[in-house]
Amino acid sequence: MTRTRIEGLLAAFPKLMNTGKQHTFVETESVRYVYQPMEKLYMVLITTKNSNILEDLETLRLFSRVIPEYCRALEENEISEHCFDLIFAFDEIVALGYRENVNLAQIRTFTEMDSHEEKVFRAVRETQEREAKAEMRRKAKELQQARRDAERQGKKAPGFGGFGSSAVSGGSTAAMITETIIETDKPKVAPAPARPSGPSKALKLGAKGKEVDNFVDKLKSEGETIMSSNMGKRTSEATKVHAPPINMESVHMKIEEKITLTCGRDGGLQNMELHGMIMLRISDDKFGRIRLHVENEDKKGVQLQTHPNVDKKLFTAESLIGLKNPEKSFPVNSDVGVLKWRLQTTEESFIPLTINCWPSESGNGCDVNIEYELQEDNLELNDVIITIPLPSGVGAPVIGEIDGEYRHDSRRNTLEWCLPVIDAKNKSGSLEFSIAGQPNDFFPVQVSFISKRNYCNIQVTKVTQVDGNSPVRFSTETTFLVDKYEIL
Repeated sequence: MTRTRIEGLLAAFPKLMNTGKQHTFVETESVRYVYQPMEKLYMVLITTKNSNILEDLETLRLFSRVIPEYCRALEENEISEHCFDLIFAFDEIVALGYRENVNLAQIRTFTEMDSHEEKVFRAVRETQEREAKAEMRRKAKELQQARRDAERQGKKAPGFGGFGSSAVSGGSTAAMITETIIETDKPKVAPAPARPSGPSKALKLGAKGKEVDNFVDKLKSEGETIMSSNMGKRTSEATKVHAPPINMESVHMKIEEKITLTCGRDGGLQNMELHGMIMLRISDDKFGRIRLHVENEDKKGVQLQTHPNVDKKLFTAESLIGLKNPEKSFPVNSDVGVLKWRLQTTEESFIPLTINCWPSESGNGCDVNIEYELQEDNLELNDVIITIPLPSGVGAPVIGEIDGEYRHDSRRNTLEWCLPVIDAKNKSGSLEFSIAGQPNDFFPVQVSFISKRNYCNIQVTKVTQVDGNSPVRFSTETTFLVDKYEIL
């Protein structure tokens, strides 16, 4: 079929549709349009009049199930953004005008293009490279030994000629090979996977970066505007990339806490462990002899531990961090951990953010209600992502009510509930959705966030010099983040 013929058939379709009728097909003298409404769009299949309409309807249903796998919403701009992914998936359903015997799971596998042969080839190549390097080292040692033996006996070092040229001295050859080995052993960026030798018409997997860049450059040269998509990037990752630079003083402290928490789905804290540390960095040696004034307002019973070189008695009596020998200075231009703390508990009231996931079976699947509540009012959690696993092969969830935004990842079969900020003014929220599945399919729920306020209220309030107690300007960077946060 020519392009003009296809465009003519598509242009005729809206004129042939009759509103108010319940038919899912329209026939003309030569073709049959089988269609299915999808919110504001239509999925249309154009066939000949002698084709089997039951098979056409089954094919149409499979086409319409593929779209939610790649698109979050059934809107024109979302379809355009994922047009190539959809074309590749459609190509697995229909080949040369005929329906292929495939299901949704097979389409997902085929489009991912995971090649066992390529993995085997890479493993063999890496083994050959390691063996070649070992052989080069052995040869280099032999050459160096021969050179040393020749020097001891007062003879000329053995030479190695090639291609009729005069022999090169053994010493320079050994040095050259040794340098090559050293260069080879340096850590390097992983190269693009090599293509197997010999004629091959197979797809070249995993090496699309350069071709994509060349294609994008070509489009730009032709005047096309290229928009980069950040949909795949998590909000927290994007924030880290674009985080504003911190104004660091000559005395800078990094206060970092990491939490590991496991809760049961029916309530009850199985384990909560929190580790915190104060890292001191001094960039000017004139501020090497200082003391840090620590304010500890923690009431949860954390265990504190100072660095072995820090005066423990001074810290216990006056909450001051200083070296045992006041005449010595802290190291310059290096991060030094001066104080660390640990909290381990099963006390439910210590949970910073409670998550209650409540799936209930309905006639056509499950209705899931999930809610969060902030228990620590002094915390401000940013870029919160609550990840709920979904059953595979059942399409996108139907969202009822939601506080915040959501993102459906059809490849990983997860629903990400995204909340920019949770604080005392925004303590609680809920999400409701429906999808086919069993209650066990929606666990474990995972949570990630980042905060600029620490959980255990431990802060450095003042920095003074050892001599004279004069105050010193300092800067502080506080981070509270998640190592693992699961509701099983």
